[in-house]
Amino acid sequence: MKSSSKSHVYSLIFLLLLLLTSLSESQLTSSESRTLLEIQKHLQYPPVLRSWSNFTNFCYLPSSPSFKILCFNGHVTELTVTGNRTVKLSKTFSTDSLFTVLTKLSNLKTLSLVSLGISGPLPPKITRFSFSLQSLNLSSNFISGKIPKVISSLKSLRSLVLANNEFNGSVPDLRGLSNLQELNLDGNKLGPDVVTSLASNLITVSLKNNSFGSNLPEQIKKLNKLQSLDLSSNKFVGSIPRFLFSHPSLQNLTLAQNLFSGSLPNSSLCSSKLRLLDVSRNLLTGKLPSCLSSKTYHNQTVVYTFNCLSVNGSPSAKYQRPVSFCENEAKQAVSAVKSDTKDHQKKEEEDKGIELGLVIGIIIGVVLVSAVLAGLVMVRMKKSKSKEVPLEASNVDKVSVCSTATRSTTSKTVPDPRRVPQTMRSAVIGLSPYRVFSLEELEEATNNFDAASLCGEQLYKGCLREGIAVTVRCIKLKQKSSTSTQNLAQQMEVLSKLRHMHLASVLGHCIGTYQDHHPYAGSTIFIVQEYISNGSLRDYLTDWRNKEVLKWPQRMSIAIGVATGIQFLHTGVAPGIFGNNLEIENVLLDETLTVKLSGYTIPLPSKVGAESTSNEDGEKEDVYQFGVILLQIITGKVMAAASSELGSLKLQLENGLREPSVLRSLADPSVRGTYAYESLRTTVEFAINCLCEDQRKRPSIEDVVWNLQYTIQVQQGWTSSGNLGVGDT
Repeated sequence: MKSSSKSHVYSLIFLLLLLLTSLSESQLTSSESRTLLEIQKHLQYPPVLRSWSNFTNFCYLPSSPSFKILCFNGHVTELTVTGNRTVKLSKTFSTDSLFTVLTKLSNLKTLSLVSLGISGPLPPKITRFSFSLQSLNLSSNFISGKIPKVISSLKSLRSLVLANNEFNGSVPDLRGLSNLQELNLDGNKLGPDVVTSLASNLITVSLKNNSFGSNLPEQIKKLNKLQSLDLSSNKFVGSIPRFLFSHPSLQNLTLAQNLFSGSLPNSSLCSSKLRLLDVSRNLLTGKLPSCLSSKTYHNQTVVYTFNCLSVNGSPSAKYQRPVSFCENEAKQAVSAVKSDTKDHQKKEEEDKGIELGLVIGIIIGVVLVSAVLAGLVMVRMKKSKSKEVPLEASNVDKVSVCSTATRSTTSKTVPDPRRVPQTMRSAVIGLSPYRVFSLEELEEATNNFDAASLCGEQLYKGCLREGIAVTVRCIKLKQKSSTSTQNLAQQMEVLSKLRHMHLASVLGHCIGTYQDHHPYAGSTIFIVQEYISNGSLRDYLTDWRNKEVLKWPQRMSIAIGVATGIQFLHTGVAPGIFGNNLEIENVLLDETLTVKLSGYTIPLPSKVGAESTSNEDGEKEDVYQFGVILLQIITGKVMAAASSELGSLKLQLENGLREPSVLRSLADPSVRGTYAYESLRTTVEFAINCLCEDQRKRPSIEDVVWNLQYTIQVQQGWTSSGNLGVGDT
């Protein structure tokens, strides 16, 4: 009995020691705990990190879609933080300071800082991660300048995602990244020089929505492991090389919306692994290669609309343009790209000249300063020997220098940057600065608000003197408003904040007063917004020619664009803007199918017919209206929010969630073969939640965005596995 009790005691002691050992291994070092708190401070306390304190046990924090920390042997090995910030961090933020702190986490393997408002250049000190970092994701921020050449020293890097930032110039030589498998540089301002030096083991490359020009680089042929290549929405010219169709591993090839011209390679052999080929919206002529039009490759999805191809008898023949159109456009495109490339090379040479001049200047300056210092030392030595050191004179000299410096300070008035709205400092790319228009300018732009310029209720289309197309919304104020014109002008600052990627952004305003007998007699505010000319989502869903363009990935991108625009209105300005008249007609699409919400609430006091709505009610009403839009995106059926058809369709979809075949039959036929069933199911499920009669049970707009991001991740995983076009599973 005694020996038995002793063995139990030893066992307990052993387990206790084991537990203590495991706890010590998971406990962060005090230095890394302090580093994480410094990171929290540098990122200006984003909501997801706001609860951190000196007492936080970081290694035991629960993971979520927006946050994750992994530890090993007392060190942080993964840091993932995803925010929802749509504007830059304050002026005190510095990328250099942030990465100085981040690189203290010397064992970090995965670093993901997404949508946190990070701005400024990517500092070269990122090379301090050269032996540890395997995954780097800095997408959806405001990081600018060139991608540093030293990034190629991150030898362990497997995934590099810098999408949706403001990088420009050329992509550096990446051949040194022998482990790199994923490269995503979407949505920047890179180019026009083509990427010519890529890592040899790449599996996924996405460079869409940039300004790359010239011909496709031959080096792509050497990327033997490449499975997915997306070069859409650039300025590539010339013919599409033959090797792309027979590439041994390529599964998804997207070359849409470029300037490719000439005939497609007339090859009878295509790779059996090629599942998706999208060459739509180019300048291609001739016929489709036999291997792409053959029924042998029935699992392929081939999109070739809006070219000048000869596809007689094909349903897509109606989407082709005349051959003469493509030939003329191709000539202009080649000339324009050559000009852009020449200008870029000239600028690069000028920059190099400036850099060289700076280096030479610095060297000369250092030599001169050294000479002066040497001279001063010699003079001081001579003075000390002769013991003639006039201290009073020395002090007088110092006072004189300080006085001179003070007097030379400019007296010119500089605007206080705190008075400039944040969104004016970080304006949406391509928008002119916010300004106050004169009434004469707007009368000239709209031809004196002529009825022919009317494009909606109190909404006019116009053209400014600079040639910019705009819309002008006329908002008449109540005659007995107590708000003075001066106070009203001060309240206009809120308008300058309404600038976002997914809004028809406000460019400026005008406060005008008309005399009696004029349609806008009294005080009227004229809101000038960007004009979106590519039509609305309603136009796309009701026009059978445009509808075919909206496959499931495009529809999910539109859905999250609408949700992100709503989220900005709710949380991106203070106070938030709710009750935003969200109808399918007000979801505009630009040339790249990017969502631009129009018709949203303009938060002005004393509007005629203005009604007050509580924030909570307004938010839940917006979520409901978003649910209606989402149902129309899924089914392709256009309906009113209050129609009986909506209730019937909602009931059918609820039943469909229990029977996959029924749910598939309710989806728009135009998207069949392009969606993952799980992506469809979760999207339908979430749309129904948005339409809940009890508004308290409707999700928040943050939940809307997160759930849509999840469905997109499911879809991307399904697509990257080579399922697109095979059938929905």
